[in-house]
Amino acid sequence: MKINTRKNLMGIVLSVVVASCADKKETAKAETSEKAKARAEYIEVEPNVRLHVTDMGEGKPVVLIHGYPLSDAMWEYQNSALVKAGYRVIAITLRGFGQSDKPYGSYNYDQFADDIKVVLDKLEIENATIGGHSMGGAIALHYVAKFDSLHVSKLALFSAAAPKHTKVDGFEQPFFSKEDITAWVGLMHNDRPALLAAVSSKFTLNETSVNPGLGGWLYQQEMQSSPYAMEQALIALRDEDLRADLPKIKIPTLIFSAVQDHIVSHELGIYMSKNIASSKLVVFENSGHAGFVEEKDKFNAEFIKFLNEAN
Repeated sequence: MKINTRKNLMGIVLSVVVASCADKKETAKAETSEKAKARAEYIEVEPNVRLHVTDMGEGKPVVLIHGYPLSDAMWEYQNSALVKAGYRVIAITLRGFGQSDKPYGSYNYDQFADDIKVVLDKLEIENATIGGHSMGGAIALHYVAKFDSLHVSKLALFSAAAPKHTKVDGFEQPFFSKEDITAWVGLMHNDRPALLAAVSSKFTLNETSVNPGLGGWLYQQEMQSSPYAMEQALIALRDEDLRADLPKIKIPTLIFSAVQDHIVSHELGIYMSKNIASSKLVVFENSGHAGFVEEKDKFNAEFIKFLNEAN
């Protein structure tokens, strides 16, 4: 009887051990499956409107908003650097651009900010850094002001077309007048490639600071945009005024500004650095509006340095 009892006890113990190991394997398998599961490439922000999202890497999230009239593809040379540095990159293409849906409707900063909120809500993002280039910088700034830093704890403005892209009385920092941008809207109606050529002529430091391959890559992104979205976004660039948003920014803010930028004046970067609390201005000497490719190494290093800093 004693022998049989011992055998039974040993059998029970062995069964428990085997079951425990099996449970651990199933748990590990489930965790691996969850990590390996493909992330959504499209996120619906309202019925029939999906935004294209590049979501890659692990770690603290970094949300990137492209400039006019590009797409999330513009961040190709930032994505890899950020992932290697231990960050999760979430690059969002605004409605009307790139591979996102292109509905008829509003294309103002409120609409773009609302769309970003839905994406971050659905992805359950917290404590992120949100950064934007050119018009995307203005939209990122407006998002933080409108939603009181919801989902985010840092802001980065890369040659941001903010707080206002056109001159008004008492605010002469922008390069362009309202009439200048209105003329671009007119060109949009008659010869879209000519409009893109006009933008491209001012986009880089000079004709050779971006090689033909990269220039073609940017042009392909531009031509993916909806003509209607391009027109409406130009009108938003012309008319939106975010000066009242600046004192609402209460989180650490990084500002990249190029001395030789021919689209967004260096004076606008200086103005924002003086009017956003807890902001840091980084000056670029050897690039135009396309610092993300023209001075890529400095761009990435300064951005990652900011990300690594404690709030």
